[in-house]
Amino acid sequence: MSKGPVVSIVEDDAAVRAATESLVKSLGFDVYAFASAQEFLQSHREAETACLISDVQMPNMSGVELQADLANRGFRIPTIFMTAFPNESVRRRAMDAGAVGFLHKPFNGKALIQFIYDAIGQGGGKA
Repeated sequence: MSKGPVVSIVEDDAAVRAATESLVKSLGFDVYAFASAQEFLQSHREAETACLISDVQMPNMSGVELQADLANRGFRIPTIFMTAFPNESVRRRAMDAGAVGFLHKPFNGKALIQFIYDAIGQGGGKA
């Protein structure tokens, strides 16, 4: 039985993925965690995802490329990006495309929590 909105996490680093998943679950959200953008896309959870938390730099498809792919298919999922390699042009591109937040690793958990609540307030799913 669903406890609340669905938050999907896409992060190739297993330790970061597990820590983020634990934090989000502690807030009472249903959480699905994926090791890659492709794994998320193959899950077909786009329509139920109210908030997407994604790493920026991942093999094969970046988080920003995932955001663009979802938008091209009509999904407007409020997205929070996290990265260990901050780059202003990538941040600007993500934010211009509608990202809710852009965090530099390591980041303050409180900042992520606020972005999650902001994203959930926007709603998500098929445009």
